[in-house]
Amino acid sequence: MKKSKSLGRVPLDRALSKLGLASRTEARQKILSGQVSVHGKLEQNPNRSVNPDTAHIVLNGQKAVKEESQIILFHKPKGVLTTKKDPDGRPTVYGLLPKELHHFHPVGRLDQHTSGLLLLTNDTRISHFLTEPSHQIERTYVVAVRGELTEVDQKRALQGIDFQGEFYRVKAFDLLKTSGRESQIKVVLTEGKNREIRNLSLALGVEVQKLKRISFGTFELGQLKSGELEKLSFGIVQQALQALGFKGYR
Repeated sequence: MKKSKSLGRVPLDRALSKLGLASRTEARQKILSGQVSVHGKLEQNPNRSVNPDTAHIVLNGQKAVKEESQIILFHKPKGVLTTKKDPDGRPTVYGLLPKELHHFHPVGRLDQHTSGLLLLTNDTRISHFLTEPSHQIERTYVVAVRGELTEVDQKRALQGIDFQGEFYRVKAFDLLKTSGRESQIKVVLTEGKNREIRNLSLALGVEVQKLKRISFGTFELGQLKSGELEKLSFGIVQQALQALGFKGYR
């Protein structure tokens, strides 16, 4: 019996994060500043162990209730970082998001110079599922490179290339336009390795000029303009995740 009662217990700051009410850092600050009570008593210890599903937690006078799991589509502009804060003061996606969405976290990342579809969610189960390499969730990119790519390069990319101690292989590689000066391709990845397309391009002897993600799993960028976002309805998200094999949506 004692073992079953301990299931699901996490530190209080993590509990608020799991409830979708703040990031863990923000939750810790709220607890330390006296904005949180547990079972009717002020609690200023962020490490107190609680079960977020059963504990009576009050934040700023309101009972802490788990948010409905959500996904937001965001068209990340080139030049901003996929992070909360940058020690060098560079712009981040959170400077473009409304404050009420700052507790959402990105599903994977796009590097500073990549634009396109970035998913954000308030449910860590969703982000873990979508980014787990073994699930082989497809990400589609359109790429412009300096230099000419050929069918031989296409074959090499599909078979896989070793480059600087890492193995890169794409699921699909479509030549959209090719010339001696510039080539355009559409690439589908399933692993999400760091700088995967940029390193693959270097291995093929060309350099990326523009890189844009247009889809992630069943989620598509569509007509979203740079800097715009779209909140998806419960039904759309549920259907999309179920199509990908996710069984934990609620």
